[in-house]
Amino acid sequence: MAAPHRPVPGSGAARYPRGVTQQPRSGTRRPASGGPKAAARNRAALVAAAREVFAEHGLDAPLSAIARRAGVGQGVLYRHFPDRAAVATAVLEENVRQIEQAAQEADLARVLGVLTWHLVQSAAFISVLHGDAAADPSAVHAYAAALSRRVEQALRGRLPEGHPLAAEPDDLMIAVGMVSGAVTGSPRPHRERRARAAWRLLGVEVGPVRPFEG
Repeated sequence: MAAPHRPVPGSGAARYPRGVTQQPRSGTRRPASGGPKAAARNRAALVAAAREVFAEHGLDAPLSAIARRAGVGQGVLYRHFPDRAAVATAVLEENVRQIEQAAQEADLARVLGVLTWHLVQSAAFISVLHGDAAADPSAVHAYAAALSRRVEQALRGRLPEGHPLAAEPDDLMIAVGMVSGAVTGSPRPHRERRARAAWRLLGVEVGPVRPFEG
């Protein structure tokens, strides 16, 4: 019987049998291996990591934390995303796309449920709908303002006559801003309760708080 493999003393690093590699540290993803599909895998890992990091810390989270979460070096991150605006665009675009897709197929209550889910999950998305673009004219927040307009257009397309949010032109996004404000700064476990309470106080029905699945 072969003797069990042991690290070589004094080598400074453990050696593993052929075909066995050291597991990545907790909290990071295994970086994509080489090959023609590596770039696509790296990009997908970075977007997924950015979504998590932005959800936890907002749009100002360090890019190094995103690269570390994805299990790649910062050089790989910058090859795919030259700056913070590019990373934020890739992540926030998916939030808005889901709301737009929901608005094509569901009634307003369900669309508001999808919107609320994204607010509950993502501190970055809260800043999109509750931020002050005039106070921060950076590329990230300018793009956030454009995304906010797309959200408004999607919601307004499902707003029926006589709805509580249809009384005045600004009522819809004022209400969204109020709900965003209700969850701003709250720990994620408390956001859904606070968001539902805000909608209830506004007299607005909200469907299931969950991502859109067409």
